[in-house]
Amino acid sequence: MLIPSAESTSDATPADRPRKFLRRRALRTFAVAAVCGAVATIATSLAFARTTTTPIGTGVVVVTTNLGYQGGSAAGTGIVLTSSGEILTNNHVIRGATSVRIVVPGTGHSYSATVVGYDVKDDIAVLKAKGATSLKTAAIGNSETLRIGSAVVARGNAGGSGAISSASGRVTGLNRTIAVNDDSGGTEQLSGLIETNAALQPGDSGGPLSSGGKVVGVDTAASTGNGYVEETASDAYAIPINRALTIAHQIESGTSSATVHIGATAFLGVAVQPSQGFGGLDTPAGGVVVQVLQNSPAANAGLVPGDVITSVGGRTVTSSATIANVLLTRKPGSKIALHYLDPYGASHHAVVTLARGPAQ
Repeated sequence: MLIPSAESTSDATPADRPRKFLRRRALRTFAVAAVCGAVATIATSLAFARTTTTPIGTGVVVVTTNLGYQGGSAAGTGIVLTSSGEILTNNHVIRGATSVRIVVPGTGHSYSATVVGYDVKDDIAVLKAKGATSLKTAAIGNSETLRIGSAVVARGNAGGSGAISSASGRVTGLNRTIAVNDDSGGTEQLSGLIETNAALQPGDSGGPLSSGGKVVGVDTAASTGNGYVEETASDAYAIPINRALTIAHQIESGTSSATVHIGATAFLGVAVQPSQGFGGLDTPAGGVVVQVLQNSPAANAGLVPGDVITSVGGRTVTSSATIANVLLTRKPGSKIALHYLDPYGASHHAVVTLARGPAQ
């Protein structure tokens, strides 16, 4: 993986371009010499009561991440799919995370989490809360039943407060396509979305959009009219739950594809920018290295800021996205060939062993 960009998320964005939102005793045995039938009955009842577990939480959790390579943190929301801790959220919630934690608000329960897999294109990720048991799961509905005007409720970690709040609204559009600005300065297109006027806030990403008490969507983006997500948004979008679950099931099955990545992410250890127009210079096509992480595969291969990566894994680099896309198809520990030009124009070739890094 590339080093996630450390660009500020407060940069202005076009008014019509939404931004993604970020911010557990064993039963005693009776030592009685003579046990009458009544006592035995009581003991049996106690045993049954102790093995009946009340589900933990409400089916909605807080997702917090440490962005180690950016020197920051982020917060979002997750939807509980299984009592053992499989959590559905947005990919952008865990992008760049060097560690992930799941918190069940109001219960005192929290768990470290691993990334099972993710889909960058459709902005879906599945997490696994380590050691979780008896979590209350979310009631899942059918997004195909939604109609314009359907009443909906969005729940999430609004404002990154660590508590789950809700916002009511209605469906204002279906099958919408939008361009979103991510927190790395890039632009992505999401399609087939549910549009709603439920007032979402940063931190709600990955949370459930519900209708009739059942989840019909995964909140993912919003626009506040001025292009920022610093305030409550009145125009928001959610990924239909039917599609989100199809992707989640693919991830759970361990089936990777051109868009779905399973398991740990390969890490190169460089931050790059498109060479075209970089610094106003006539730079060769490729990705200009602007940062190299110490002791990373890239550093060990001799790359330094100012180098231009022209090919990776046999693919010509036409943009920084090329490198990211190639790394998504690789696993940590695998080898990959790099071709690059140094600042003086000399050509270099290196074969590097990819490390393990944060999700893209």
